[in-house]
Amino acid sequence: MTAMLNLMSVGWGEWVVIAVLVLLLFGPKRLPELARSIGRSLRQFQHGLQDLKDEIKKDPDVSKHPKEE
Repeated sequence: MTAMLNLMSVGWGEWVVIAVLVLLLFGPKRLPELARSIGRSLRQFQHGLQDLKDEIKKDPDVSKHPKEE
């Protein structure tokens, strides 16, 4: 949570510098590909997180089950 608050304190000038650096590093042709890749990764992470939440809701007391080895 603290990292998110620190991210929110970044001003517009810093975001512009970051955007220019990303543009210089990856180039204008690779930026859409990079954005798609990041979007897919975030979507998969959110899907996995939702699956985990659903599993916990089904069986909230996981401590009763023996560990699988």
